[in-house]
Amino acid sequence: MNIEERVREFGKKFSVIREEIQKTIVGNTEVIDHVLLSLIADGHVLLEGVPGLGKTLLVKTIGQVLNLSFSRVQFTPDLMPADITGTYLVMEKPDGKKGFEFQRGPLFANLVLADEINRATPKTQSALLEAMQEHNVTVSGTLHPLPSPFFVLATQNPIEMEGTYPLPEAQVDRFFFKIVVQFPDHAELVSIIDRTTAEVRPALSKVADGESILEMRTLSREILIATPVKNYVATLILATHPEREQAISMVKRFLRYGVSPRGAQTLTLAGKVRALMHGRFNVSFEDIQACAVPALRHRLILNFEGEAEGISSDTIVQQLLKEVAYEQEAAPLR
Repeated sequence: MNIEERVREFGKKFSVIREEIQKTIVGNTEVIDHVLLSLIADGHVLLEGVPGLGKTLLVKTIGQVLNLSFSRVQFTPDLMPADITGTYLVMEKPDGKKGFEFQRGPLFANLVLADEINRATPKTQSALLEAMQEHNVTVSGTLHPLPSPFFVLATQNPIEMEGTYPLPEAQVDRFFFKIVVQFPDHAELVSIIDRTTAEVRPALSKVADGESILEMRTLSREILIATPVKNYVATLILATHPEREQAISMVKRFLRYGVSPRGAQTLTLAGKVRALMHGRFNVSFEDIQACAVPALRHRLILNFEGEAEGISSDTIVQQLLKEVAYEQEAAPLR
């Protein structure tokens, strides 16, 4: 199968997956697209939204549609690392002898929902950090590989912050996207009522599997990105650092630290997957701009003035996109 056929197959498969998920999830098309994009790009997602917006249902639905194993962990202050990674227990063997046997924790699943992740202590958060970065866990000095694909979708409630432990910058940076789930509008709310209070719920079909996701991931790495587009990504990242000459005035005034190199990697990979979603073989400037807010919003650290003024990181990213120029003639849309 040549590259053109593979790209067409990618687009068809993505559309089928999205349509199947939308049988259960009302609206939030952009949220669904961004979560699937992150999954294909081998990234993790931080979902922010008030309770009851269907965050858990979204992950469970993706697991059903993709025939992937699903696990949910409710993070609480008393949750210990062994509660999520697993531990060695003394077990009796068939021959009557006793020995240590590793009992896997909930991290050993393809899709892991880390509910209210900021309620766990730093010690437990660090165990999750290793799993997110290395795709394995260490228990009693032994490495245990996690299944592939492995995808963490963590949630945090922006309203109730009492008794929480803010995520360290190193862990926040590990999230591919930070997605803000908005409250549904009138029409969507009516549709939610109809779907969730009827006698019959929509039946979901398994339209793909883990192997399909890994194939889509492999193809996304093969997509070309022109030098001017890479230069644009690098310039965007440098423009978030207040000490750099590329920094825009808003960055110099309101930011303490800018985006790490991981942000540049995220923008590039997200652009490649988005190009495939739209049936193209190369990354456009539009792909980069469309992914900039979810890719960068959680990687900007405000200074005191920025926090005092109540400046949103989304506002800074939007201003970056307005002020940072790119070469108009490069990387045309197909």
